[in-house]
Amino acid sequence: MWGCARSTLEDPRQIVIWHTLHPDEQEMFIQILKEYTDRNPGIKVTALYKETETLRSGFQIAAIGGAGPDIVWGPSDQVGPFEAMQIIMPLDTLFNHEYLSKFDPRALVYSHGRLYSIADKIGNHLMLIYNKALIHNPPKTMDELIGYGQEFQRDRGGYALVWNYTEPYFFIPFLTGFGGWVMDSLDNPTLNTPAMVNALKFVKDLRDKYKIIPKACDYETADALFKEGKAAMIINGPWSFGSYENAGIDFGVTRIPFITQTGLWPAPMVSPMGYSINASVPSWKIPEVVKLIRFLLSPEIQAEFTKRFDTIPTRTEVYDDPSVQQNQIVKESEYQMEVGRPMPIVAELRAVWDAMRPSYQALLGGTESPEGAAKEMQKSAVEKIKEMNE
Repeated sequence: MWGCARSTLEDPRQIVIWHTLHPDEQEMFIQILKEYTDRNPGIKVTALYKETETLRSGFQIAAIGGAGPDIVWGPSDQVGPFEAMQIIMPLDTLFNHEYLSKFDPRALVYSHGRLYSIADKIGNHLMLIYNKALIHNPPKTMDELIGYGQEFQRDRGGYALVWNYTEPYFFIPFLTGFGGWVMDSLDNPTLNTPAMVNALKFVKDLRDKYKIIPKACDYETADALFKEGKAAMIINGPWSFGSYENAGIDFGVTRIPFITQTGLWPAPMVSPMGYSINASVPSWKIPEVVKLIRFLLSPEIQAEFTKRFDTIPTRTEVYDDPSVQQNQIVKESEYQMEVGRPMPIVAELRAVWDAMRPSYQALLGGTESPEGAAKEMQKSAVEKIKEMNE
């Protein structure tokens, strides 16, 4: 199986990219790559979509064996595990300081002092998206949200707010809003805290006490309710903008409402999305791979992606483009990002997610208390990190 992939790595005429681009973006990406190959006769570029976890695990297996794609594109948190396994190469010797200085510093993902990913988008964060046909002035605080939610359900029979609240990643803004975080400066998990307990109680109360969110709601359910006009607001990320535009929804974006009890804004995880290079790419092939990445990171392409998909670019010269300056969705997305926190890029984060999920879902299922869930999350995370490092 991997022998075929290895021969592709060693083929000077073919460059393979694995990516996690969403369907609305993939079509444009294919067009851009065709433009590149038209300009560079003899070069073939193959782009393969992989779901995030499939890309992560598949690349690890392939690259350890000296195979896999030449380039991987995805979120910054994959850099930690890839760098620890030495399956991606440092980029600071391939892209000089003058070139890198043209990027927003948040686009450059370093690990142990070396550059391993250059992003073409920053943010990729959760925010409040609202249907302007259903709500003109979204709530600024959680107290306002609860009052509006009860009124909306009573008068319209729908939900004020929906989101994929069953997944830990979508819970993070509430954890940070109550003053918590997933790990400390030494990458030790920090899950059994009063902030975690209070955040778990709050999300459960939104459903069971205030009854302003559905009894059960995964990503697909939340997305469908919002598209069908049965929910006024959704917590989602910029990857969803294209599908809402295609659904004919006149939407706006803003910050997730302020937590009145703590005086804090919910801080979603912020993750640049960018390019890394397989450590197994032969040295004689590197110039062609670098040339392609430079093309994909060009200001012209970033500006086009921003126009089409309201993404936040990383090339500083793109910020002066009138189409970016006048893009209200981009401005509001940046407004949310201002209070976000960088997603940890360390391998231990994977253990934290795996530890959080069962206890969090047990809480929502009614078989665990907030205090018990927090305690079990911490215990499990410590065990999983220990196993990972043995």
